[in-house]
Amino acid sequence: MEFMVMILAAAVRSGTPIIFATLGEILTEKGGILNLGLEGIMLVGALTGFAVSFYTGQPWLGIGAAFLAGMALVSLHAFVSITLRGNQVVSGLALTIFGTGVSAFLGQRFIGLTITGLGRVAVPGLSTIPVVGRIFFEHDLLVYVSYFLVAFLWWFLVSTRAGLHLRAVGDTPRVAEAMGIDVTRVRYLATLLGGGIVAVGGAYLSVVYTNIWTEGMSAGRGWIAVALVIFAIWHPGRAAFGAYLFGGVVAFQLRLQAAGTRVPIPLLMMLPYLLTIVVLVFITIRQGKGILFGSPASLGQPYFREEST
Repeated sequence: MEFMVMILAAAVRSGTPIIFATLGEILTEKGGILNLGLEGIMLVGALTGFAVSFYTGQPWLGIGAAFLAGMALVSLHAFVSITLRGNQVVSGLALTIFGTGVSAFLGQRFIGLTITGLGRVAVPGLSTIPVVGRIFFEHDLLVYVSYFLVAFLWWFLVSTRAGLHLRAVGDTPRVAEAMGIDVTRVRYLATLLGGGIVAVGGAYLSVVYTNIWTEGMSAGRGWIAVALVIFAIWHPGRAAFGAYLFGGVVAFQLRLQAAGTRVPIPLLMMLPYLLTIVVLVFITIRQGKGILFGSPASLGQPYFREEST
C-alpha cells in the first residue's frame, strides 16, 4: 500500500508538465489551429524559467517569464497559420526544430548549475485525508495551479459565452464570422495563451521538478501531449487522467530502476512512449469504426474570409 501511494503521488508530479502542455494544446486546437511545436515550446519555457530563476532567485518570476516566452515563440506559428494561412503541420514542426536548437545553444552556460525551486506546501485539512491527501495535496503550488486550470478550462469551454465562441471558431469559422465573431482575433488569443501554458509545463521541469537545466530535458513530453489531446477527446478532465497515467508509467519505471531491477533500463525508458503508441493505435481503430470523436471540425484548416462573401 505504501509503495502504491508513493507511485501515485509521484505520478501527479511527473504528470503535471504534461497536463500543462495538453491543456495548452486543447485551448489552441479548440480554435481550429493545430500546433505541433509543443516540444520546442516546452524546451524554451524550461530554459527561460531556469535562467530567470537563476538570475533573480525568484521561481515565480521564472515561471511568468516562461509563459511570456512561450507566447512570443508561438506567435510565429500564429502569424504563419492565421495571417499567412500557411501549412500548420510544417510550421509546427519548424517550431519544434527551432525551439530545440535555440534552447540547446543558449542553455549551454546553465548546464551543471542548480536553482532553488518551489517547495512543497501541504494543503491544510485536505493533506490529512488518508491516502488521497498524500497523493494529491502534498505538492508544490504549481501542481495546485494545474488542478485549478483543469477545472477552469472545463468550465470555460462548456459554460461561458467566450468558450462557445472559441468552439464555434474551431468548428465552423464561417458561421462564427456571420455571428459577428472576429475569427482571426479569437484564433490568435487561443494560440498565444495555449503556447504560454505549454511553456509553463516546460518551466515546471526545470524550476520545480529537477531544479536544473539539461539539453532536451522535455524528453518527448511535447509529443506525448499531442497524443493525449486525441486520447482525451479535447476534454480537460480526461486530459488530466491521461497525464497522470503517463506520469505513473514514468514514476513506475524510475522506481524499478532505483530498486535495481534486472529488466534492461532502455526497455523501461521505452514504457511511456510505448504506451503513447498503444493509445494512438487504440484511438485510430475506434475512429475508423466511427465510435469517437469530438475534434474541432476545422482543425488545421486555414480560414479564408473572402470565401464567406
